[in-house]
Amino acid sequence: MSVARMEAPRLEGAGAFSRFERMVALRYLRSRRSDSFISIIAGFSFIGIALGVAVLIVVMSVMNGFRAELLGKILGLNGHMIVQGTSEGLADYDALAEKVRAVPGVSRVAPIVDGEVLASSQIGNTGALIRGLRADDLKTLSVVSDCLFDDQPINPAEITAEADDASRRQCTPNAARRDRILARFAGDEAVIIGAGMADHLGVRIGDAVRLTAPQGAQTPFGITPRSKAYRIVGLFRMGMNEYDSRIVFMPLEEAQAYFNFDIDNAVTALEVMVKDPDDLAPLRTPIINAVSPARVIDWQQMNSSFFSALEVERVVMFIILTCIILVAALNVVSGLIMFVKDKGQDIAILRTIGASSGAIMRVFFIAGASIGVIGTALGVALGTLVCFNIESIRQFLQNFAGVTLFDPTIYFLSQLPAKMDPYEVALIVAIALGISFLATLYPAWRAARLDPVEALRYE
Repeated sequence: MSVARMEAPRLEGAGAFSRFERMVALRYLRSRRSDSFISIIAGFSFIGIALGVAVLIVVMSVMNGFRAELLGKILGLNGHMIVQGTSEGLADYDALAEKVRAVPGVSRVAPIVDGEVLASSQIGNTGALIRGLRADDLKTLSVVSDCLFDDQPINPAEITAEADDASRRQCTPNAARRDRILARFAGDEAVIIGAGMADHLGVRIGDAVRLTAPQGAQTPFGITPRSKAYRIVGLFRMGMNEYDSRIVFMPLEEAQAYFNFDIDNAVTALEVMVKDPDDLAPLRTPIINAVSPARVIDWQQMNSSFFSALEVERVVMFIILTCIILVAALNVVSGLIMFVKDKGQDIAILRTIGASSGAIMRVFFIAGASIGVIGTALGVALGTLVCFNIESIRQFLQNFAGVTLFDPTIYFLSQLPAKMDPYEVALIVAIALGISFLATLYPAWRAARLDPVEALRYE
């Protein structure tokens, strides 16, 4: 006499997993008093995956934002390519600038005069870098001209001093304020300095700052330092401490006279901006041919070690933080193995009523993978929320702890940036889900291989 074998129901059109398998897996995931310890392990695994994904997204986004901000400000001020002359300067620079502008892909060319000086006031002194520029060229240098401000509000009837100060600190472009400051940026006594330098020296608009250069006039007794007082006609705040506390903009003609370049009517270099700074190779040869025998240096050569270090740090951080997800996945493995051992009798009963070994494997795969899927989804949501409010969170923690968490003198930037990369987030999600799915395979396979006879022998 044969006994009919009952098959577990499997709904048509249910996809890879039937309703029966999903139902059993869901019941196993619910916390019970008898297996609360296993549920606690599953809960910690869920939290570990969520935090690992969130931390990975936040850290990678902050590093992306840090690189983008530095790249934007460094290239925005220093140019994508620099055409340099001999030690005596670059003569006939206007003709060379016209040749470079004629190269397709070049968006801006400006002659500059650079030199190190000592800036001093009645309160203190600091090292500074003079950047000689024409007013029109400074106007097209948006990374600076959009951040210009002075002590006069745009419309006193409508804008309070506090509102104007807030807009200045956020580097809000304002054509009226920019044109007003640049109109005063003329003559032989006008300079524009960074707000960080102004705070350090204790000066403001209209005050004088004395600039002293070690190389001055030639006298019978040798070269004497050149020292001259200049009137501050404007301030700028780019948000990068290295520039806000060090750069002094001076009219080009005055900078030439100050550094003795006016004798040969020369400049230090030509600052070249291109439309696509990441694709400089096609432009190098035409520009070199246009300015030969002058030397051409691009931003990748000038900052190669700095940005290479950032890229290495980014990759290493990605690998290290991925280990957090791996550790959480190992908790999933240990929790499911204990769960399979605890549910041995249930598995045997399911097998005897007709459930196949594949069905048992899918049940425990669903139970383990659900932790990974839900944890990953929560981690993405949490990471996105933190990235969009990273500066507010930093300020809250800084005020709460009473310490500086992001010192602009060390990290160059005055705000903590975060830039989410959709492809990077997708990669993080794929890695988290992949690790979670792989972590469930062995416990699910163990459950499917369980012999129902052995499990029920002593029951």
